[in-house]
Amino acid sequence: MCVLMSKIQYYKGKYKVKVVTESVGFVTIEAMEDFEDIVDDEKIMVKKGETRIVPDVQVCKQKGLAPMVEEHAYELEMEKKVKRMVAEEEEKEAKNKRR
Repeated sequence: MCVLMSKIQYYKGKYKVKVVTESVGFVTIEAMEDFEDIVDDEKIMVKKGETRIVPDVQVCKQKGLAPMVEEHAYELEMEKKVKRMVAEEEEKEAKNKRR
């Protein structure tokens, strides 16, 4: 289902865009100003008036930075594991030096 819109919002919380259409999970936006974007690890220049289809979570109603991305639980768990392993190895080395 596609809904026709015409409201001003902010892409990635920084760039002024007009939402043209909304569908499930995606919106079609029209750039209201020139900006640089990254698509597939490549920087591209988006000109005023260009339309793009983007995920709806990247479009905000107010100007502002997007919330900080939290570290994945796996990364935090691995960091703790590595710290614990390093501490154990240092204890072993300290015991070997005492002998």
